[in-house]
Amino acid sequence: MLRANPSLAGRRVLITGAARGIGAALAQRLHERGARVALVGLEPELLEQVAKSCGNAPWREADVANQSQLDVAVAEVVAELGGLDVVVANAGIATQFPLLEGDPAILEQMLRVNVMGSYLTLRAAGPHIRESGGYALVVASLAAAVQLPLLGAYSASKAATEAIGNTLRSEIRQSGARVGVAYFAELDTEMTSRGFSTEAAAALGQSGSVTGVTPLKVAIDALERGIARRSRRIVAPGWVAAILPIRMVVQPVMDRLIQRNVRNALAIAATEDAPFTTPQPGDALVVVPPAPAGVGS
Repeated sequence: MLRANPSLAGRRVLITGAARGIGAALAQRLHERGARVALVGLEPELLEQVAKSCGNAPWREADVANQSQLDVAVAEVVAELGGLDVVVANAGIATQFPLLEGDPAILEQMLRVNVMGSYLTLRAAGPHIRESGGYALVVASLAAAVQLPLLGAYSASKAATEAIGNTLRSEIRQSGARVGVAYFAELDTEMTSRGFSTEAAAALGQSGSVTGVTPLKVAIDALERGIARRSRRIVAPGWVAAILPIRMVVQPVMDRLIQRNVRNALAIAATEDAPFTTPQPGDALVVVPPAPAGVGS
């Protein structure tokens, strides 16, 4: 017998990275279910469009890795909502990164946004969640558990995000608040098509994907259920749940399966100018043709 989801009606939800992809789709779904959402992210034109589709939800433009910007944005939207029941630390970026030949600044920026951005989001919103006995969700990735070539920076950032979520769960449990971590394989989002649509990824010999691209709706369905139930773990597609507890067994298998074309792919990646999946402050995004590859949301 299927367990009914608790109602989301009236829940006050803050979502970062809400201008596109998972964040935008989740905001619209939760609004449809009666939640009151607030949005934070870059790309103000897109944020405003999403906010309008969510009943003119409050929104603020802010770099999640900029503490002063984020603190102000969170305080303002929480005030407009009249409190906070759920925070979703979703904002994140990706790009390919060969570890030995890559520019260390790329790794630094990935950690800045994905790790510090998630942490600062939880730091700003966490006291409200603790006070209300609410729910915090950090969006990690299957890449936190299984690592592939060219995704070292992304995997490292998502593994750190996973650790932050797991630690916070223990630290605020006695307040009645709960913390979840989300793990996604490749989803049909712009992050997948932009971030891994490169010549180096194609050279790995993958026919567009290692795991297959999952429709975004599958992840949004899982997020809706997980947020309603304040779940410890949210996965999409469902088989990801089976990978997480045996990650140490899966890793060497993947290492062997993908070795044939790694040298050529790394050589290409060393000279390829791959963009971040979301324009960063002060940078321009160069869009590349879609041909996704890699493990990650």
